[in-house]
Amino acid sequence: MLTRIWALLPAALLLSSAVLAKPPKTAHADILNSSGAKIGTATLKQTKQGVSIKLDATGLPPGTHGFHIHAIGKCDPPDFKTAGGHLNPDGKQHGKDNPQGPHAGDMLNIEVAADGSVHTTVLAAGATLGDGPNSVFHDGGTALVIHAGTDDYKTDPAGNSGARIACGVIEK
Repeated sequence: MLTRIWALLPAALLLSSAVLAKPPKTAHADILNSSGAKIGTATLKQTKQGVSIKLDATGLPPGTHGFHIHAIGKCDPPDFKTAGGHLNPDGKQHGKDNPQGPHAGDMLNIEVAADGSVHTTVLAAGATLGDGPNSVFHDGGTALVIHAGTDDYKTDPAGNSGARIACGVIEK
């Protein structure tokens, strides 16, 4: 009997470690411009409120820009349309001010300084670094996208935020 227990112990330990394995607590993305050059980085961290995204980038047009998590982890320049639409597993409409929204990938606008730099932290309250449909690690991955214009927080599908000017694939 004791031999049988010892024989099963490695399998039990392996199974328990798989069950107890925690999702990644951080992730990152290299931000590319429309020429495919790296212009910045984003560091993602799981919090109780959602995913905190620390964005540091340069070479962007000054002003207010929409910033979203897109549903496909692909950033082909120059237009980044390969990133698909916003992360939206619940089939909602765009924007925090839309009564039928928001998408899981909707976030607040970012402000780019006069010198073209942005150093900010934004919360993606509808996203997670864990498991499930709102995970940034779902099949096909996800990407961060910076838009040319300001997100109005209500117009479906992207808040009238305009063209995609920068993109970064989210990676573990």
